[in-house]
Amino acid sequence: MPFRGGTGGVLDSVCVCVCRREGRKEGGRLLGGRCARPRRERQRQDARTQTDRARGGEREGGMDGAQSKSLDGASSVLSSVAEVVERIMLFLPTKSLLGSARVCRLWRDCARRVIRMHQKLSWISAKGLSDLDDDDGDHFLVKKMITDLEDVYVLPQTVLYMTGTDTFSSRRRRKERKNDVPKRNRDAEVAAEVERLLPIDCKAVGFSAPGIVYTPMGCGRERPREEEDGTAGFALLLPKIEGVTIKFFHFSNKNLKDKAFDQEKLRDAGLQDNPDLRAVLLFGYNTMKEAATNFLQRLTQQFSVKSTVVAGGHIDRVFSPRSERIDVHHSYGFVGLAFSGRPIQAASVLLGEDVDTPESVEAAMQRLKAANIPESNTVGFMFTCIGRGQDYYSNKENVEADAFRKQFPTIPLFGFFGNGEIGCDRIVTENFSLRECSNSKDCNELFHDYTTVMALIHLGPVK
Repeated sequence: MPFRGGTGGVLDSVCVCVCRREGRKEGGRLLGGRCARPRRERQRQDARTQTDRARGGEREGGMDGAQSKSLDGASSVLSSVAEVVERIMLFLPTKSLLGSARVCRLWRDCARRVIRMHQKLSWISAKGLSDLDDDDGDHFLVKKMITDLEDVYVLPQTVLYMTGTDTFSSRRRRKERKNDVPKRNRDAEVAAEVERLLPIDCKAVGFSAPGIVYTPMGCGRERPREEEDGTAGFALLLPKIEGVTIKFFHFSNKNLKDKAFDQEKLRDAGLQDNPDLRAVLLFGYNTMKEAATNFLQRLTQQFSVKSTVVAGGHIDRVFSPRSERIDVHHSYGFVGLAFSGRPIQAASVLLGEDVDTPESVEAAMQRLKAANIPESNTVGFMFTCIGRGQDYYSNKENVEADAFRKQFPTIPLFGFFGNGEIGCDRIVTENFSLRECSNSKDCNELFHDYTTVMALIHLGPVK
């Protein structure tokens, strides 16, 4: 059971010792994957140990008598003193914590307390090409999640993941179609693989867009990247946070009854009769249809948009959660996340068509900076038109993401290039009232083209 932060060596041996003493059998193995020794073998080993000690403390398994007594004392502490156990567990990633929780009751209680302390958001991101050109056919984001979920320090309750639409096409797929090989539903396969990696009660929301905006892994100080060709992906991991509720919702034209929404479903999503609603991320699919605009207007009328930061855009495909069985071919609608709770603060700014130089972009970011949103445990979102980007700024790349990083060097930035943007200039301040930026002419207009919406959502202080 590895430890990080230089706590290996003796402590590793101690933990193995405690695991052997306290571990319970499950399917013939100790929890943690170590094989249980047969009873007679343990008795023979104990007899040999006593003999070795009687002969003058000869080395046993690489340890002399003094070292063995030291480990015995340390293992006794680790199996009885909660403060020591919790301090060590702070260095363990979440997956190791969950394994440690099965050693004994004390470790279980300590692990649960440590997991509750980890309330800072985390993420996994990667840059890659088409998945089906690889030998194993796995999507590059799935591969990255398989390896990196081992080392995250949060237990995700909600996961928002995005990837480029073109990462689902390849030479192999075209060859399969030419040879009349049955078409593979890669959307569903990726959704199944991602959801299998996450906790059972974790809600995953996944979709694809033409281009991706992401921050490389490490810390928020990494330079965010605008990948207009979509050869990238990310998974934003949001833990359970005290005082904060994050709810997924999905509404389509099939949910309308007599041109009205189901009021109970709206309340369950936190979009109605919810005074603590602070921010909504909204993503539309098949919204190029004329009726979709009226549909979205009716949807946003259900909650008080003037007291809520609303940001998002129009995407290509939705493939998670699978339980929704979203029919993207014969319906249109919106998926999203509703953020409620008094600790939440949020703000957004709209970069219109007149914002077309690095200097004007920086001025817009200064408006966002003036909102005074706390930067700790805060995530940034960028939803921009596919018509913007490098060509829009006279062949200068990464202009908007770099301007965001200049003002917010420690906040990670995520988002996409899409086919329409949702949002406006709006700030929810810490006294939970709304301020609208006076120089914005579009505060009541949520739907745009050839624009960029930049948003900040603060999830509360880290304890």
